[in-house]
Amino acid sequence: MPVAESNRNLPRNPRISVVIITRNEGDELNATVTNFLETLPADRRELIVVDDGSTDGSTAFLDELPDLRLLRSDGVGVARARNFGGSHATGDIILFSDAHIRAPLGWYEPIVDALRAESTGAVAPGVYSLAEPKRRGFGLFLTGPDLRTQWRNRQGLTPSPVPILPGCFLAMRRETFARTGGFDPGMRQLGGNDNEISCRFWLLGYELMVVPEVEVGHLFRKTTPYEARWAALVHNRVRMAFVHFGASRVERVLNALRGYNAFPAAMAMLLDTDVFARRALLAGLRRFDDAWYCEKFALDC
Repeated sequence: MPVAESNRNLPRNPRISVVIITRNEGDELNATVTNFLETLPADRRELIVVDDGSTDGSTAFLDELPDLRLLRSDGVGVARARNFGGSHATGDIILFSDAHIRAPLGWYEPIVDALRAESTGAVAPGVYSLAEPKRRGFGLFLTGPDLRTQWRNRQGLTPSPVPILPGCFLAMRRETFARTGGFDPGMRQLGGNDNEISCRFWLLGYELMVVPEVEVGHLFRKTTPYEARWAALVHNRVRMAFVHFGASRVERVLNALRGYNAFPAAMAMLLDTDVFARRALLAGLRRFDDAWYCEKFALDC
């Protein structure tokens, strides 16, 4: 089991690899990179930007930043782009970040402290909307068998376990990333990646913690700056169910999703994947099952 192998103690001042995924982010990418340069000391950071097929010229300024590594992928989607960036990271901790983020000064110490616990698999801060700062959440939960999510309210002042962490600012030890394989490469485009990795980590025996002491700004968009298919999002929800859930819960998810027009296309996508091989692999590794996960957090899933 992943957590049976004791994590090595993090150094007193661990180095943090920030992996930023971008695609047609415009000025937001520049603002995000600048934010990390201003809030993370040079001797504590490694900045990696994965450009997943931008066509707007938004990464051109990165050529003038010698301390940053630019990697390019060809529209492989959020999960694979994050894994691609993570595979090049050399820090003790990997922080996966969206390209439209504002982190406060001192954000990294509480994040690092939360990761020092041996059982902790990943941590994230509270998140607020850059456009509407009063809107904020501290982790997420599944609201029903269609696997939609909703933000949680603050539960206290100290780190606490949550069913789902937001991938927009998600930190884990580099060795945890290596052991687990990071994000599910079978996920398409965007949507549902955070749900899947969070559920998987809990089932493997890791704990996920939100750190309310830190609040990070995130730009929530109504539309993406590139074409995104609804069928891919539905596929990701179906894939999560088939990989991690028992038969009765898979049936509930399928019944909840079959009303979407994109459902047939999503199912067709699923057939051309490794979903059943991955299900079998993880069934032999996990410590807990889907019933335990849903009951632990009183989830309607």
